[in-house]
Amino acid sequence: MSEQQLQSDGRSDADVHEHHGGFPVFRPVPAGPDFGRFVEALRRLQDLAVSTHIPDDIIDDAIERAEALGDLLEPYRVPEGRSPAGFNPQLPGRGSLLMLPWMLEKVDAESVRSRGVFRLYHRGGNGAAHGGTLPLLFDDLLGMIVHASGHPVARTGYLHVNYRKITPLETELVVEGRVDRVEGRKIFCTAELRDLDGVVLADCEALMVQLLPGQP
Repeated sequence: MSEQQLQSDGRSDADVHEHHGGFPVFRPVPAGPDFGRFVEALRRLQDLAVSTHIPDDIIDDAIERAEALGDLLEPYRVPEGRSPAGFNPQLPGRGSLLMLPWMLEKVDAESVRSRGVFRLYHRGGNGAAHGGTLPLLFDDLLGMIVHASGHPVARTGYLHVNYRKITPLETELVVEGRVDRVEGRKIFCTAELRDLDGVVLADCEALMVQLLPGQP
């Protein structure tokens, strides 16, 4: 699960460390007023990078501009836990380019639910979301499920995904999951990905294993 989520509910450092295994404790880094716009601009570039055929007469210009943006950002590189990326649940994907740009709708001990779309960047074949993006969506949800249900930090032991139907691109969908049972350090979870009519597109079952003290 995300380290930042542990510090978003007012727990003391001592309590977090006790249930944190060997993870460092990061303080949430608030996004500035334009950070969401910055991330969305980069997501648009990701979509365009996989859906355009760049003419030879502009590709050099595109490369130079991309390299210039990298040069602009490079001096501001910070260690893990110091960037707002992934720390801001009010932004799609919590402001992380790695995570799918979905918005949390419900986070409580009963379940966690999120809503969003698979973009062109996530395309597999024949207009469907790439099969590898669904486990990413589910795995990110699992960490939030474990935390929301009051359990200590856990790592994914296994994640089994059943692909029931084609997952469409650029279509609003909902994913929701919960803890089914707990056996010592083992936390068993399930989740479903559905369309807005309630049709199950994919589901998963997973084992999350609570970290031991000092365990990375």
